[in-house]
Amino acid sequence: MTDTLSRRTLLRAGLAVGGGLLLEVSLPVAQAAGKPASPEPFAPNAFLRIDPDDTVTLVVARVEMGQGTVTMHAQLLAEELEVDPASLRVEFAPADRRYDHPDMGIQLTGGSMSTPGSWEPYRHAGATAREMLREAAARTWDVPKAECTAEQGTVVHAATGRRLRYGELVEKAARLSVPSVTLKTKDFRVVGQSVPRLDSAPKVDGSAIFGIDVRVPDALVAVVVRCPVPGGSVKSFDATEARTRPGVLHVVQIPSGIAVVAKTYWHALQASRAVSVEWDEGPLAGFSTDALLETHRRLLREGKGVRVRDSGQADATFGKAARILEAEYSAPFLAHATMEPQNATAHVTDSRCDVWAPTQGPGMAKEQVKRVLCYADEDIHIHQTWLGGGFGRRISQDYILEAVHLSKALSRPVKVVWSREDDMRHSPYRPAATHRVEGALDEAGHVLGWRHTVVSQSLFSEVGQDYVGALLAGAPGFVKSATASLAINAMGSKDITSFEGVDSLPYELPHVAVDFIRHEPGVPVMFWRSVGHSHSAFATESFVDELAHAAGEDPVDFRRQRLKYQHRHRWVLELAAEKAGWGTPTPPGVFRGVAVHQSFGTWCAAVAEVSVEGTRIRVHRVVMAVDCGRVINPNLVQAQLEGAAIFGLSAALGQRISLQEGRVQQSNFHDYPLLRMNESPRIETHIRFNEAPPTGVGEPGVPVMAPAVANAVFAATGRRLRQLPLSLG
Repeated sequence: MTDTLSRRTLLRAGLAVGGGLLLEVSLPVAQAAGKPASPEPFAPNAFLRIDPDDTVTLVVARVEMGQGTVTMHAQLLAEELEVDPASLRVEFAPADRRYDHPDMGIQLTGGSMSTPGSWEPYRHAGATAREMLREAAARTWDVPKAECTAEQGTVVHAATGRRLRYGELVEKAARLSVPSVTLKTKDFRVVGQSVPRLDSAPKVDGSAIFGIDVRVPDALVAVVVRCPVPGGSVKSFDATEARTRPGVLHVVQIPSGIAVVAKTYWHALQASRAVSVEWDEGPLAGFSTDALLETHRRLLREGKGVRVRDSGQADATFGKAARILEAEYSAPFLAHATMEPQNATAHVTDSRCDVWAPTQGPGMAKEQVKRVLCYADEDIHIHQTWLGGGFGRRISQDYILEAVHLSKALSRPVKVVWSREDDMRHSPYRPAATHRVEGALDEAGHVLGWRHTVVSQSLFSEVGQDYVGALLAGAPGFVKSATASLAINAMGSKDITSFEGVDSLPYELPHVAVDFIRHEPGVPVMFWRSVGHSHSAFATESFVDELAHAAGEDPVDFRRQRLKYQHRHRWVLELAAEKAGWGTPTPPGVFRGVAVHQSFGTWCAAVAEVSVEGTRIRVHRVVMAVDCGRVINPNLVQAQLEGAAIFGLSAALGQRISLQEGRVQQSNFHDYPLLRMNESPRIETHIRFNEAPPTGVGEPGVPVMAPAVANAVFAATGRRLRQLPLSLG
């Protein structure tokens, strides 16, 4: 296999520059002016504080966008600190290098990396505080520390029955040296339990502040009129009528378009429709997704790609094959369609910038704002809010920069709000991709070789500049520029996000070749839930099914035999098949399809039960099995799999972003449909528990949805659907 520079390789490189999580840096504590200083909280590391009143504050370094981050982090800290997770006060970390992800080197939430990245640091934080509190109690009582036990927010001396609350020990503990600690390896009390979600109550009672809820005194609200063609720019505009509309205070040109600034969102939105703009539509003015698919097909015929896997002698094997099975699979651009549209509030003064925003990348946001304003790092403050969904969309900071530009221009706090239509038509998208897959068969239908070519664009060529800039925060500008160029060039031709899951094909085959053809149409793209796996699994697992049919074998048995040495693949495959009743009769008119895939260090399998009525595909039941190592909270895993099933089925059955004359044709959920409640199948989830290190589950459930359904449709109709979204029309 040829060398491929993976995302994780590049991400880990950041540790050399940005450093990891600094466990011995205390959080600053602000004192109100004119008031006597209250007792200092005990803050032995960046992840927690304990106040004299016994309040334990958990500082969450990753963002909460519905995936259960707050609850998971609370369990990790509480496990070693010996407190009830429900007792913790939660706050989100500011943009600060102390909260950089240990693997990614920047403060970012994505890639299903929150759980593996926090597994040790947060337990270590809790254990450190616990040991310092035990030591403080031992010194208070003048007894050996070994006789002191931490339990339920107190330290107990069993021999005498004495007990001290954590709050009573913080002053003495704060004066101690930070010790080395040993973490639990068994007898977990909180880890592994389905404790109730800590974010449920604040979301129900309205106390959770999302970006859209932020209210800053004297803030204005802005709506931006953007070019209907991605990458276009303003030639001229006339806002005479818009300025006369009620509530309108300003009309300002910024890099992304024309901003109408008013007293309320409604005023700004209505007036924005009265702005007349002449656009320079740029190079995408005549672009269409139909033409892009034809370009992909031409590039596949020409076959001028970069080889990213070469096992055995695939090319020679195809020359000797008795039969070659070939198929083409295509996947469209996809929007993220977060429930909370993009928004941000900024307040820029001559010496300071404050931003309140639902962003997945506070570190990236800070670096990009710094680039716009040329302010010192300590003068830029990113205040993290709750997120109404992310799915990768909020790694882009475009909405934040709009607010910063406007606040700077107007010397007022400004809140920018995108409509649903803005978000659908002006966001970066999941890249479109086309796959050509070939199987070399002998006379008996046995598979001899696999050859696979992927055409898509490079995500890292799109986001690399911003990522590397954030990674190298503090480095001279020329170092950032040179390093970014090197990284982007290295990543572009072998960008793993374009073909991930194909180069690591798990099936036991003697000859495998994978090629990547990079094509850059210019449409803005961004990470999308499960990234390249979202289309790679559709191609690989659909084609495995085609090979099983050609060999006359049962699809589950075919996979099981070729996953003999891939135990975790086989385990989840067998678990899903068993729980779905594979091989047993289904209700009349219902047929099963299966898929198994590994992504982000987690193994997932799904069996879909499907019926077809005319051209309508109806999914009745989905059975999922997952192996994500040690499970911190089974309920969170179940919720993420269920959400991934809905997300993946929505994309499989109806979603696409299409462009004509450079214009996005979809605008809202009527033409970019989410699966509705009456369309949702019964979803069953099953976890294969083990003691391997924990991995993430936010994304791995998505890739198996489309191929499982497509394979079930074939079982029902004999037709292979190779283009997403799936359609029998």
